[in-house]
Amino acid sequence: MPASACLPVLIRSSTVGELQCAMGADPNVVEIYERHFDFVWRSLRRLGVGVSELEDATQEVFLVVHRRLEDFEQRSAIKTWIFGIALRIAKVYRHKAARQRTHVPEDKAVLVCMSDSPEQARAHMQAAEQVQILLDELDEDKRAVFILAELEQIPAAEIAQALGLPTNTVYSRLRLARAAFETSLRRLKAKDDWRYR
Repeated sequence: MPASACLPVLIRSSTVGELQCAMGADPNVVEIYERHFDFVWRSLRRLGVGVSELEDATQEVFLVVHRRLEDFEQRSAIKTWIFGIALRIAKVYRHKAARQRTHVPEDKAVLVCMSDSPEQARAHMQAAEQVQILLDELDEDKRAVFILAELEQIPAAEIAQALGLPTNTVYSRLRLARAAFETSLRRLKAKDDWRYR
């Protein structure tokens, strides 16, 4: 199922209006926002931003995009440039959450699959939760490369440019991330198999 079939639960019309006010209705930024909102939301969640913080973190990303758009030199695709911003903001939010050390139950209704039956929607939700658990086990460097390459299907050369890495480092991190992901997935499946015996 394509990622676009599952959309974040967020009323975007009011957020677009707030964003237009905050940015002086800059048409370039509003267009970027409309085009990349889902990508930013997914990326922030996959980078470990808590569900309760997603809306604020997403808005922060687009405020930085607004402030820095004139500095964008188009050496990489806009999507990967935005991911770099999201990566830095996600790091701030993860560190803030770690400092607070308070456990707030996460709202699991992050994705709504519009075309699914309730059973299929539940299966997709469980799969998304398992992927998030596996992503949370990857270290930050491998996680960023894995998300861009495997989940967003961005070529290694663009990832290297966006993250300021040599291309071979991207391939190395991706290989290590895939191996760690597969190991964690096997462990998770074994745990589930044991539970249902």
